Amino acid sequence: MRDHWWWRPGWRVGRRMYTFHTTFQDQTALHRLVAAYHAPLSALGGLDLIPYRWLHLTTQGIGFTDEVGDDDLDAIIKAATVRLAALGPVDLTFTRPVTDPEALQFHVRPAESMRTVRQALREAIADVWGRERVPDSEQWTPHVSIAYSNSDGPMEPYAAALGSVRSEPVTVTVRSLQLIVLDRDERLYRWTTKAAIPLSAGSL
Repeated sequence: MRDHWWWRPGWRVGRRMYTFHTTFQDQTALHRLVAAYHAPLSALGGLDLIPYRWLHLTTQGIGFTDEVGDDDLDAIIKAATVRLAALGPVDLTFTRPVTDPEALQFHVRPAESMRTVRQALREAIADVWGRERVPDSEQWTPHVSIAYSNSDGPMEPYAAALGSVRSEPVTVTVRSLQLIVLDRDERLYRWTTKAAIPLSAGSL
C-alpha cells in the first residue's frame, strides 16, 4: 500500500474542482454493506475509512473552479441535462471490495452502464469546449472506494480483513448524477452539490 494523499497536479490546499460524481447518501443498503467491511478494517491502522455520506463514484472531471467560467459551467450543465435525459436509471451491483495500492474499493457492475453515462458527460463537455478540451482519459474503471491508504506498508492485512467478511451483493439504482464542488484539504473528499442531473428519459 502507499499513501493516497499526495498532491495531484494542480491541487493545493484551498483549491476546489468542478466534477461530475455519482453519490450515495441515501443508499442505506450500500451503507450496510460498507459497514460490514469497515468493521474489521477499523482495527487496522494505515487507513482513512470513508464516511457513508462521502461515498462516491468519481465519474468525469470538468476543471478547477478558478479556471471554469460561470457561463461555460452553465452551458455544460445544460448540455449534460439534455444528454442524460436520453438515458434511464442505472442499476449497479456491489459484490466484494478489492485492494488497490492506494484504496480499498468496489468495482461496480455492469461497468458498461456507467461508461455509457460517462461518455454522455464527455460529449456534453465537448459540446461546449470541443473534444480537445475534455479532461481525463477515456480509459476508466468505475469504482467506489470505502477506505484510502494513508501510509506505505503491506497489503496483506487489508486483503485478509476484506476476505473475512461474508456478505451478499447489493444492487442500487442510480437516478441522477451530481455536479459538485470538490475539496480534499483534510484527507477526505468532501463537496457541495451545484446541480443534480436526472438519468431519466422524458425528464425535460
